[in-house]
Amino acid sequence: MSITPTHRQVIVSIERQELALIFDGLLQRVFSVSTSKNPPSCLADSYGTPFGLHEVADKIGAGEPLGMVFKGRAPTGQFFSEFPEDEQLRNLITTRIIRLRGLEPHNTGTGCDSYARYIYIHGTNHEDRIGEPFSGGCVEMLNTEVVELFEAVAEGDLIWICT
Repeated sequence: MSITPTHRQVIVSIERQELALIFDGLLQRVFSVSTSKNPPSCLADSYGTPFGLHEVADKIGAGEPLGMVFKGRAPTGQFFSEFPEDEQLRNLITTRIIRLRGLEPHNTGTGCDSYARYIYIHGTNHEDRIGEPFSGGCVEMLNTEVVELFEAVAEGDLIWICT
């Protein structure tokens, strides 16, 4: 399979807990993120952040307010602060969803598929944990910053997740 470079790229460093946005080879912005509290992994049910080359498969949530909670990739109509306290302890998917599709044998296909694992870049109700490993496999961002990234990328843009 041949992969054509895209105008925009995103590079996620699991080690640094950072996401870099690049346009035409020039660094535009670096964001702090939270990746998995488990070791990096492409295996289903590992709850590890998958590594390697991905693309933006879907962009979900355009126009939703900051802090809107998504379940099953649909807005619930509630902000995270409106959920019961026990649900607020979990990592909720908030504000925007950038769904990833793996492009390499180790992150696509049976037992390791990033798309089937519902791996996203998304906002979180635990913004205080950004900058440290805390997620269940996704790449979490501050809610205001995930909106900025959401508006900057397009479906098909490449995302490299490195350890």
